[in-house]
Amino acid sequence: MSSSESKQTPSSYHFETPLLDAQHPSLLHSISDQGGYAFVTMAALAAAGDSCAAETAADMAWEQLHSGPSSSVLPIWSDAYSMACLYLARLHFAGGEFKEALRVLDMGLIMGGSRLRSDLDSAIAKVSAEARIVRVLDVAAEDGLMESSLGCDERNKEVARDLPVKSLTNKMVVKMSGLSLEGFLREYFQPGFPVIVSDGMAHWPARTKWKSLDYLHRVAGNRTIPVEVGNNYLHPQWKQQLITFSEFLDRIQSNDPSHHNNITYLAHHPLFDQINELRDDICVPDYCSVGGGELRSLNAWFGPDGIVTPLHHDPHHTMVAQVLGKKYIRLYDASLSEELYPYNTETMLCNSSQVDLDNIDEKEFGKVVDLEFVDCILEEGEMLYIPPKWWHYDGYQ
Repeated sequence: MSSSESKQTPSSYHFETPLLDAQHPSLLHSISDQGGYAFVTMAALAAAGDSCAAETAADMAWEQLHSGPSSSVLPIWSDAYSMACLYLARLHFAGGEFKEALRVLDMGLIMGGSRLRSDLDSAIAKVSAEARIVRVLDVAAEDGLMESSLGCDERNKEVARDLPVKSLTNKMVVKMSGLSLEGFLREYFQPGFPVIVSDGMAHWPARTKWKSLDYLHRVAGNRTIPVEVGNNYLHPQWKQQLITFSEFLDRIQSNDPSHHNNITYLAHHPLFDQINELRDDICVPDYCSVGGGELRSLNAWFGPDGIVTPLHHDPHHTMVAQVLGKKYIRLYDASLSEELYPYNTETMLCNSSQVDLDNIDEKEFGKVVDLEFVDCILEEGEMLYIPPKWWHYDGYQ
């Protein structure tokens, strides 16, 4: 280090919040209009550097967000929570507490509103960059640990779990290579037939980078994510938790596939909107632009062997890209909805079937036993197109 350089002290760590600075008065006014006088007082103190007030403001907004069904919560409290998270994270960052600053900022992304989203994104980028400079996120590399992989040889040698009855005995999903956009549109998208594209992901950086656990720990390890615990979302013991990505990866590596009730996985989460470094490792397939529509969502699923997504359908076109590992997928035509015993249309599970394909109750759900379906083992590096309303079940292998 030259004489003109100096090591940065904790108090000099700072990130800018231009949106919050500009909208601070109007936000506080709107919160006051909804009776949030105590929050406004704490937010003003937090803006002046009071860490206790910042924590109190975050707790107040959190309580409002959980005061009833999400549909009944006023949107201004989501923005209030984002505001409090920015103030609290700024104080943690100033004190050199990078992990805690990232945790708070991630909570703002996950639970907060969209009004201050750009401030949250830029703050995360700044904190992450500084954390890497001081090697907080690279402890494993400094200790000289051997690089570990996701999906080791021992796991690949394990016997795959039992598949649902009649699996891989009926028609298989068509598999294509070199499928043109025109061919995809004409043969599958417009008529509504599923298809596997076997060669559309070879150029994705994720295909190689994500095999390294050290890489995933380094770029995302301290980020907070929502995970699900339990074999599937219909299981009575199923629950959700907020943990760091490193904790999640550790659970994946240590999970015993026989203990289905405690399996931890990430499902249907906009991870790539949250963690830009992982977004840079994937590509949106050109097939997603076919038909003139827009990309509705870009979600991630991470998990160990034994996870099951129960039989359900989605209202939109879906492209499932298998980056690592493989999974069994079974599909039923949308026209078979009534025979698949969907839950009551007035419940949140109206897009899910009451039938447990792993243990079919033939007395109660007799129609489903002889229904025609197509299925496949989606291999690493393959993409599966699922038309709207097609029922699908999948399980990690």
